[in-house]
Amino acid sequence: MEHIRIETLEEFAKANSVPIMQKEGIDFLTNYIKENNIKNILEIGTAIGYSAIKMASVCDDIKVTTIEKDKSRFDLAVENIDKFNLSDRINVIYSDALTVDLTDTFDLIFIDAAKSQYIKFFEKFDKNLKINGVVVSDNLSFHGLVEDDSKTNNRNTKQLVKKIRKYIDFLKENKNYKTIFYKLGDGIALSTKIIVTSQSKCNKQSQ
Repeated sequence: MEHIRIETLEEFAKANSVPIMQKEGIDFLTNYIKENNIKNILEIGTAIGYSAIKMASVCDDIKVTTIEKDKSRFDLAVENIDKFNLSDRINVIYSDALTVDLTDTFDLIFIDAAKSQYIKFFEKFDKNLKINGVVVSDNLSFHGLVEDDSKTNNRNTKQLVKKIRKYIDFLKENKNYKTIFYKLGDGIALSTKIIVTSQSKCNKQSQ
């Protein structure tokens, strides 16, 4: 099987309007994986396999499980992953993520799929994330429209922006996670899973 360069995937994505993580964002993600010794990753939304390949390439003992529901993109992702000789470390599942039941636990979950379903993805796979594990969410700026939706008059786009804002509020209010928002790429959130014990709640009440 021929080997290809990562730039080839970036060029293909640009030419074919395939949404992949912006360079600033993917650099942030891969650096986080390296610096925090992340080994087991779940990705929601494979597309052509670009981010899965980038994440798995950080270190040769990283394993990625990634889910894609579009058949043509799934097929292309499998082909690309094979060309990078990563088929043994990247498991691509052809399915709707909301119907997949996984028993594995992960150090990091990367959400980069249908933005209208982010809350459902987050809640569904919460049980699969280790304590102190992180959920990384991309596209929370959505080309700047989340900050200012007056730039579009498209009704569907405005509805999508509302759902992204709702997700941002969901992250801010989630007491089981500590979320930091980064103005990198197209807007990234990093949510760390924490333990909220009954004792800590009592201590807070008594203070």
